Amino acid sequence: MKKVLTFGVFDYFHLGHLNALSQCRQYGDYLIVGVQSDEYALKCKPGMVLFYTQEERARMIRALRIVDEVFIYDMLCEDVMESVDFDVLALGEDHRGERFTVIGNWCHAHGKAVVRLRRTPGISSSLIREEAGAKQEGADE
Repeated sequence: MKKVLTFGVFDYFHLGHLNALSQCRQYGDYLIVGVQSDEYALKCKPGMVLFYTQEERARMIRALRIVDEVFIYDMLCEDVMESVDFDVLALGEDHRGERFTVIGNWCHAHGKAVVRLRRTPGISSSLIREEAGAKQEGADE
């Protein structure tokens, strides 16, 4: 059995998230999803307002038929990687930078494959937040 690991905040769950999780299944037959904790999501994205708690977000992801296992994590690091039994790490194409390079190097050193997931054009949690904020401001006028 080939196990795929992916991760994210998954607040404002949308079609892009579903498409990314569906892409993950192309690389294996068991999908493990890490949902980032409230504390670290807010720390990584200052000014962010979470719509759902980490437990609610994990519950939504767990309810998806294509997902086999869900866990809550703080920050993606070597300790988290060592604690999960997986064969393939699926990163979003926007997951770039030193932290992801370190994680990718760890995967390669431990015989884990790393794949990149394509984004769904025209949708993101940031765009949804911006649009919701604009609509809210218009309603307040």
